[in-house]
Amino acid sequence: MAQQTSSSWVKRRRQATLLEIRSTARQLLRKHGPTGVTINAVAREMGMSGPAVYRYYVSHDALVEAIITDFYQELTSTMLAARDTCPPEHPGRRLLLTCRAMRAWALDHPSEFSWMFASPVMSAAKADEESPRQRAGQQFESVFLDQLAAVWQQAPYPVPAFTDLSPSIQQQMTDYSARTNSSLPPEALHLFLSSWIKLYGLLCMEILHQLDFAYTDLEPVFEEDLYELCTMHNLTYEPPAE
Repeated sequence: MAQQTSSSWVKRRRQATLLEIRSTARQLLRKHGPTGVTINAVAREMGMSGPAVYRYYVSHDALVEAIITDFYQELTSTMLAARDTCPPEHPGRRLLLTCRAMRAWALDHPSEFSWMFASPVMSAAKADEESPRQRAGQQFESVFLDQLAAVWQQAPYPVPAFTDLSPSIQQQMTDYSARTNSSLPPEALHLFLSSWIKLYGLLCMEILHQLDFAYTDLEPVFEEDLYELCTMHNLTYEPPAE
């Protein structure tokens, strides 16, 4: 019994140290940007040696992967919590709440959001589906994909004919459908991704201040994209509450 208690304490202590390392790295990211997040910098902040940190994360890349996994999980939980404040009977409202929660989190966590989506992502052919980061990214993706699949099952919305898509897009969407095991047909997946590209692209440009030369407030532009998203998927758009 004493041996089991000791083993449990060691595991809890290790988990606490792993969390502290990631939390320290996050603070460094906010203060100094990605280049400030090094094993030695984390070690200095924690009063540890670099080799001691390597006993918890075998490389800088492993630490980055763990941190980004945390960010994905945090963002996904935030979006799901917002979505679930509305019952499933209102799919349009749930989708709008999800998208607005994503933008709010990104605006509150610009360093984290930038690192999540600016860090190289492995191609589908090379991705390790068992890696925590890959699984967390797939869970984030499914927040949107599952909602639109549910809408499609209830009332299919207009999509381009599969044969009207270019052969390259046909093949890519067929492959994507197989990888995600989605109930959406390839042509509906293409519509989903087209919508996502616009929302994600606008949000990235906002977080990176790429549109500051023209806009001081991008919320109305984001809402225009949400209106278009709802229209494309036969959902009712509702403006944000005052």
